[in-house]
Amino acid sequence: MMKSKLHSISRIWTYNLFDFFFQVLPHCVTVNRLLHCCILFLYVFILYPSTTFARIYIDIDSPSVRKFKVAVPDFTNRSDNAGHYDLSHELSDVINHDLYLSGFFQPMDKGAFLQDENSSDSANSINFKDWSVIGAELLLKGAYQCIGNSLTVDIRLYDVFWARQILAKRGLGTISSCRYLMHRLGNEIIRKLTGHPGMFATKIAFVSNITGHKEIYISDYDGYNVRRLTYDRSIDLFPRLSPDGKKIMYNSYRDGGPMLYIRDLACNVSRRISSRPGLNIGAGWMPDGKRAALTMSNKGNVDIFLIDLDGRILSRLTNYWGIDVSPSFSPDGKKMAFVSDRSGSPQIYVLDLTTNTTRRITFNGRYNTSPAWSFRNQIAFMSFDNGVFDICSIDENGGHLRKLTSGQGKNEDPCWSPDGRYIMFSSNRTGHYHIYIMTANGHNQIQITTMEGDQTSPSWAP
Repeated sequence: MMKSKLHSISRIWTYNLFDFFFQVLPHCVTVNRLLHCCILFLYVFILYPSTTFARIYIDIDSPSVRKFKVAVPDFTNRSDNAGHYDLSHELSDVINHDLYLSGFFQPMDKGAFLQDENSSDSANSINFKDWSVIGAELLLKGAYQCIGNSLTVDIRLYDVFWARQILAKRGLGTISSCRYLMHRLGNEIIRKLTGHPGMFATKIAFVSNITGHKEIYISDYDGYNVRRLTYDRSIDLFPRLSPDGKKIMYNSYRDGGPMLYIRDLACNVSRRISSRPGLNIGAGWMPDGKRAALTMSNKGNVDIFLIDLDGRILSRLTNYWGIDVSPSFSPDGKKMAFVSDRSGSPQIYVLDLTTNTTRRITFNGRYNTSPAWSFRNQIAFMSFDNGVFDICSIDENGGHLRKLTSGQGKNEDPCWSPDGRYIMFSSNRTGHYHIYIMTANGHNQIQITTMEGDQTSPSWAP
């Protein structure tokens, strides 16, 4: 696993330790003074361990991450024309929600704030005691300026205990794209505190029947800015965004049986790439974005084939009696997870494309399907056992099996964030199916779609 890095506060404390040894100790000219200095040092070091070391250290590889309390007041409007007051609340809410969805932070209720939300955002003018007394560990202050349709946003992140600035960033964009601008700034916060990029500027695709037909939609990762992609007035299924997020494959019954289509999201044009007799379902992208695996039955059996983006068959990947479906490739493209009923019930198998050997990796549950292979080499899948549908994860060798959802309706269709640290899935725990997000360990399960009808089969890409 990659090591998370400490942010500047941890480095500041390291410098303070050096200061102690190289500046304070030389002045302790007597044994008694030296002893007193050492006792003082040990007192601070032992009795206040949580404050002497990095207070805002986010280890994203930890099985359980403590949430830090963050206060995000409404942003200050610095526009000369004094317009766009609504952005003051909207900008802070977007980044506040991003931090909440990350699973690392517990946003605080604005009603608990003691200071004027529009006070200056410089460290010298902030009374950090007012924020500390309400329990805030982090304070995010922001300001914005509108000139025409242009938008400039400045954010400053502070460690409340140390009363010190952690991060200062400026973002430039347009008023109409203010949410995306805030997602970018939110990513900078995550990068600063963890050493890894955030997920806030990513996109998802999914199926919804809000119109009475199953159509494909796309939105921001948080369920906002929903845009309808297909108008087939039929059944559209299995959207799969390309690794670069510029294309999408999906199945549609608009011309009869299940056929495979690909759509360029830039020019918004779809074309059919596989319409062979029988099945053409459940395409899975290769990591290079130039090929895909597709389940077809035109050869007599239901097997998985490798095709190019024009639908030409490059090779046959499975050739076994029974049904082989739902291909998903490893990050290096050398292995493929898929579902087969060759053992009598649907189970997850892994095919090594180099050696052409196949092994079964799931043995718990009588119905395991919908594998999704993450960037971090974990496989999420849907498991049906004892009448319950849940999301589980496992490694490619069949080890480290974990149940990630439990006791909350039917949970299906897992997919990973591009960095492999989050999972989206569909669940009917509130009645209708909606899209949910959770961390890779199953924590922080939050509903992100609020449309009418059902939303299923999510796909996630940069």
